[in-house]
Amino acid sequence: MHDLVVRNARIIDGSGSPEFSGDLAVSDGRITSVGEVDGRSQRELDVDGQLLLPGWVDIHTHYDGQATWDPEMTPSSWHGVTTAIFGNCGVGFAPVRPGTEDFLINLMEGVEDIPGTVLAEGIDFSWQSYPEYLDVLESMPRVMDIGSQIPHGALRFFVMGERGADHLEVPTSDELSQLEHLICEALEAGALGFSTSRTTKHKAADGRLTPSLSAGDPELTAIATAMRDAKAGVLQVNSDFGPGEFEALRGAAEISQRPLSALIIQVDHAPDLWRQTLRQIGKANEEGVAATGQVGCRPIGVLLGLDATVNPLGNHPSYKAIAQLPVDERAALLRNDGDLRTRLIEERPQDAFSDWMDYALTRAFELGPELDYEPEPDTSVAARAAQLGVSPWQVLLDLLARGAGDTLLLYPFENYSSGSLNEIFEMLTDPYTICGVGDAGAHVGTICDASYPTYLLTHWGRDRTRGERLPLEFLVNKQTRRTAETYGLLDRGLLRPGYKADFNVIDFDRLSVGTPELIRDLPAGGKRLVQRPHGYSHTFVSGLEVARGGEPTGERPGRLVRGAQVDPK
Repeated sequence: MHDLVVRNARIIDGSGSPEFSGDLAVSDGRITSVGEVDGRSQRELDVDGQLLLPGWVDIHTHYDGQATWDPEMTPSSWHGVTTAIFGNCGVGFAPVRPGTEDFLINLMEGVEDIPGTVLAEGIDFSWQSYPEYLDVLESMPRVMDIGSQIPHGALRFFVMGERGADHLEVPTSDELSQLEHLICEALEAGALGFSTSRTTKHKAADGRLTPSLSAGDPELTAIATAMRDAKAGVLQVNSDFGPGEFEALRGAAEISQRPLSALIIQVDHAPDLWRQTLRQIGKANEEGVAATGQVGCRPIGVLLGLDATVNPLGNHPSYKAIAQLPVDERAALLRNDGDLRTRLIEERPQDAFSDWMDYALTRAFELGPELDYEPEPDTSVAARAAQLGVSPWQVLLDLLARGAGDTLLLYPFENYSSGSLNEIFEMLTDPYTICGVGDAGAHVGTICDASYPTYLLTHWGRDRTRGERLPLEFLVNKQTRRTAETYGLLDRGLLRPGYKADFNVIDFDRLSVGTPELIRDLPAGGKRLVQRPHGYSHTFVSGLEVARGGEPTGERPGRLVRGAQVDPK
């Protein structure tokens, strides 16, 4: 007898093959049959033609801290994620020496915009070594599977002390040996990879550049040697990709004999650099070096608002006088107090933030209920103001003053140089890319991209109007089997007999991403931006239903994934 049979589904199995109609059977946490299923079952679930597809495998999250206190792993669990991997971009919380926890918190706060007060309150730091950290993660039942990578920043500081916080410092030969030993130890304990940051965008909260920024050839060689000796792990990189950078990383991948996976992002000051990097990734694969580019599916954008981390009015003395009022009262004053409005428009401070906002308003867009993440350039705040013959700041005030003051503006600062998502289309359709820039768990007051998997389906598979769409089978494959394969998780991401019974049932006609909202549910009363979806009918992990109609069921079958997983085929 089957434990469960899902009947009458439109099945997209994760392989990229065409959709088909049929049933799916589950027993003991594994898929036992797909297509026509005979026999009795303990539970029959008739989904009446809804989509049935593998659970999302999100390889780029920052739940390093949250995973130690939140078994629900929100907001990712709301969006059908059944496996989440963190420890990305060289930041994390292990290994750690007693008394140095503040350095790791400071680094995470600066790089990933997670308030230090939240992390200090939420994390108990009951570990020192990276294997001990994994043991703590493993001890908590949760709604989804998780995996972790050992972060370069934490490891460097652990080995080198305060010298490790200075990216210009060079480790000694003894320190390099220690780095190798600890990386091997982490990978043997179950780390899914080693992550590093080599971008100037990443700074600690105190302004210091990320420790791993300029790690030289000896350090990269030590890292690669450890990965080769352990015969495990992915080398995950966030880099600016200046001259010679990809060559250095490719060299490390060749030494390690392990896959390289790098973030691919379009930046305004070099809008075609990403194409060069993708060509280099393609050439590496052609020459036998496994490499992937992690790409997004919409612009990376800061959300601006009265209660967001970035408040366009936050530096103005006249606004500071009302800043402590409830947000709805602030909005009412912005609507009704003519003198206040005049001061805010005409007496703005002459500082770098105001100068930046003048520029930001030329490409900031109202993020209304329709959630247009591919807005026309002529709908920016500045463009609307020009059409009306008024100051952009007047239009801004009108938007921020609406209703309860919860209006948000999207300022796309990456992946939107051309004012469309045509470049994202190129990224997604490259044969060597996977989906992986959502940053779930991070940037809690500025960016709200944990909804990427849902948006991938709705925008690219159904709703896009400004260019080509993509087949659902292709999109699902990019966010399930391809992401799972990259990290060696070969037991998931496919709806085939023998594979893990991780899957979503989705009412595709109803599927949507909700408007971002600020909630205060983090430790120490911390706030975060979240988006709830609509249309997830059922989510299963290891054959147990963890969510129904978007609400948790109380089941917590998720586990820590230690190392690569064998393909059941």
